[in-house]
Amino acid sequence: MSVRSYKRLLRIFAFAAALVGVSTRFWAPDAGAADPSPATDRTLVAWAAPAPLDQRGGSVLTLQAGDVFDAIVFGEREPRRWMLGSDRFRRTQADQAANAVESNESPSFVQIAIVTSGEQVLMYRDGELYATYAAEPVDLMSDPGRCVVFGLRHIGAATGTPFAGLVDDARIYDRALSREEIRALAPNTPSTPEPVAWWDFNDPEVRDRRGLFPHHAVSGKAATADGRLVLDGSGYLVAARTAADAALATRADHPRPPAGPFVPETPHWPERPPAGWLTFHLAHPGPGRAVPGDPNCIFDHGGRVHLHYIYAARQGFAFAHVSSDDMVHWKWHPTVLAPPTTGHGMFSGTGFFDKDGRPVIIYHGQGADRNVLQRPLDDTFDSWSEPVAVVPRDAAGTPVKIRNWDPDCWLMDGRYYAYSGGNDPPLMRSDDLVNWEYLGPLLHPEYRNDLGVPRGEDISCGNMFRLGDKWMLLCISHGRGCRYYLGDFVDGKYRPDSHAMMSFGGNQFFAPESVLTRDGRRVMWAWLMNLPIQPTGVQSLPRELELPADGVLRIRPLRELASLRLEPRTRPAFTVRAGETVAVPEAEGDAVELLLTVAAPLPPEFTVDLLSDAAGNGGMTIVAGEGRATLGVGTTEAPFRTANGEDLTLRVFIDKNLVEVFANDRQAAAFAVPNARAEPRISLRAHGGDAQIKNLTAWKLRSIFPGFPGPAEH
Repeated sequence: MSVRSYKRLLRIFAFAAALVGVSTRFWAPDAGAADPSPATDRTLVAWAAPAPLDQRGGSVLTLQAGDVFDAIVFGEREPRRWMLGSDRFRRTQADQAANAVESNESPSFVQIAIVTSGEQVLMYRDGELYATYAAEPVDLMSDPGRCVVFGLRHIGAATGTPFAGLVDDARIYDRALSREEIRALAPNTPSTPEPVAWWDFNDPEVRDRRGLFPHHAVSGKAATADGRLVLDGSGYLVAARTAADAALATRADHPRPPAGPFVPETPHWPERPPAGWLTFHLAHPGPGRAVPGDPNCIFDHGGRVHLHYIYAARQGFAFAHVSSDDMVHWKWHPTVLAPPTTGHGMFSGTGFFDKDGRPVIIYHGQGADRNVLQRPLDDTFDSWSEPVAVVPRDAAGTPVKIRNWDPDCWLMDGRYYAYSGGNDPPLMRSDDLVNWEYLGPLLHPEYRNDLGVPRGEDISCGNMFRLGDKWMLLCISHGRGCRYYLGDFVDGKYRPDSHAMMSFGGNQFFAPESVLTRDGRRVMWAWLMNLPIQPTGVQSLPRELELPADGVLRIRPLRELASLRLEPRTRPAFTVRAGETVAVPEAEGDAVELLLTVAAPLPPEFTVDLLSDAAGNGGMTIVAGEGRATLGVGTTEAPFRTANGEDLTLRVFIDKNLVEVFANDRQAAAFAVPNARAEPRISLRAHGGDAQIKNLTAWKLRSIFPGFPGPAEH
């Protein structure tokens, strides 16, 4: 296209209304010339002019590796302000209210520079400090599939609206530039030190003058004119290492970020984990972070239980895979369910067996806008078929538009049923897992109004299965956390009879998933989200669910957890007098199970104080009592009441600073205190009456991970 055509394009886009210049850069204290910069240090710089000023969320320069990216973004969290955009805001400044607002309506450019130096991020506007804060460093330059994006915040799902305006010059440095070095930079002018990538947009065809990203492709309207990149708020430009990568990132149908050669990674527990890491809860040790860390697609098959959970792998959201022969000790397998093999990110779903007893998974393909099915090709679950989309159709055979999200699938009366999660989710049916008939809403028209949640409540991360004489729908609301319905299918639609929560005081108990074991038990896990525990992706203790004839759900800790017990310590029956505090040295430690029974009648308030220091400071409290309608666990209150003449039996699991409590097999709750005490103490108290302790036993618990005392690695 000629310069004249570009000028005409400029007039069409009407960017002359309000052009502002933008520059970005990062700064760190100068180091000696002989000291190489860490791979995580870098500087992004751009001279840009946004128009209009009220646009939200476009980027003038993005460096992306897989789904991980850093970007110079305008107006995303706060209007008219610049920020470092990053994957899931991990390196983004949280509070931007004090940052300067762009108000320059003249067509002048501003330089924005974003510097990453170790754990420090500094932003500069025209050479003046704009913001500084701490962030976890990440290496974006070593991935062979890295790319650069102009206009769009990043390539992949949920990308937002592209930038509208002009970019005069953009460059990337593989070191943290100092303030003086940033101030010395000028657009369209070489610099010392030299950038590793540089675009001055002076040539008819866009090129990286340094040659690091030699291939370029455009999506929508993005062009150069008069030595500037012109972006109209709908198009974007990608610079990549290969022509195939550039085409992949700009294709019309679900563009994806390029990635280097896929080598499956295998998470592993370190031989010497950090002191605060948990001991007997399954958790993700890295690489990447399990946020989200939803458990998914669990099978008891071929003599082992296979469990998957989501984590952010280098190539995007993937399913980590662990297996076990006792649901306590786990072995990590190579991560093979990942974007390079599936063509999309891995988001929540479930596992089931087909009519021939073969395992199948259904899940949401992130970025594909589809729920999909896959089958393992071997009994180890280490190789998989190609994904097949689930497409519901109406009676005329026309695809029905639904929200594809957090699906579930099950066999009922010889046919497959599935729904896609969300508000009032849609139901579909199939005879062969290929052709799907749309059946309308999952929920029955006669949805009861006394269940405590409306019909339109979010039903996500769901799991439908038979339990006792009912169908249980185990699920979440994203804002409320784990919950469940009990009910039946009437006229082909699910009609709940009751509803109850499993997460209390917030949505921390999240994304449940369950499995039917070979001996007929229903066992569930949930991701413990937003709790101050380490590392990421911590799964709850496995819980056995049972629905006996009385219709009251039983919730028990997995019986195999008893294999972790060491050094039992028992105290004969004793009394805790009203107003008295009785220490329980038998249960002191940071990996402990405590079992105690309080005889009926209970005092009005009976408490177990945990994780406090010798002076009684810090920690948390478990509270129950005669006439109380709740079980207090820390600051949460879970519905629970003992019947007349019923003893109170508590099973308490302490894992560093995380506590899980089971009460009379009818209620369970988890809570974590911010910091574990070096020598945590446990004590009992009674208020309003005496507490008769019938029995008390405590055990130290082994680690479930290799290299620690206990059973050999499984």
